[in-house]
Amino acid sequence: MERQRILVVDDEESLCEILKFNLEKEGYDVETAYSAEEALCKPLETYDLLILDVMMGQISGFRLARMLKEKEETAHIPIIFCTAKDTEDDTVTGLNLGADDYISKPFSLREVTARVRNVLRRNQARTPQSDTLSFESLVLNIKRKSCQLDGEDINLTKKEFEILSLFLANKGIVFTREEILNKVWKGEVIVLDRTIDVNITRLRRKIGRYGDNIITRNGYGYGFDA
Repeated sequence: MERQRILVVDDEESLCEILKFNLEKEGYDVETAYSAEEALCKPLETYDLLILDVMMGQISGFRLARMLKEKEETAHIPIIFCTAKDTEDDTVTGLNLGADDYISKPFSLREVTARVRNVLRRNQARTPQSDTLSFESLVLNIKRKSCQLDGEDINLTKKEFEILSLFLANKGIVFTREEILNKVWKGEVIVLDRTIDVNITRLRRKIGRYGDNIITRNGYGYGFDA
């Protein structure tokens, strides 16, 4: 089972390291950022939980949360505010921004780990199990943009990943080259049919025995036969 990923964002480096150490002991994969600006340079859509300080540099935790909730790819990520700002107004502001919990400093590490566990459990319960697409032991993780075959990682290009995602989400359906172009390349520069053929050939080779499941219907296009 993949470890859940947490990003701790706080301008107190020592606090970040303490939280990282203790949460990793609980079995989580934890990364840190010492400012909102640094956090925004990370692939935020890949995290399962964000722990945000409120008072940070130019971009506050509240502002960062607002930015994330406005984007479709990060709006679903649960947020815990962990801050010395503990007035009722601050708490209400955080919750109105969509925060899942609000911890006041100073705090006990047992309290933090318990709240993290509860937030992740609640989020998992209410989130549709649609993060993965699979066929037997071939598994795509849509959120993390990863592919595994028999538990081993496979390095797919962005287009190969999107083609395989399209096929696994629509098993048994044959797509014309034009439909694949419209769904995968989406109005990018002119793409030749040959480009699709090359990507399909590479994809078949990379997914081993499941390459035979990517079928060709002459005169029509490609699909995935389950």
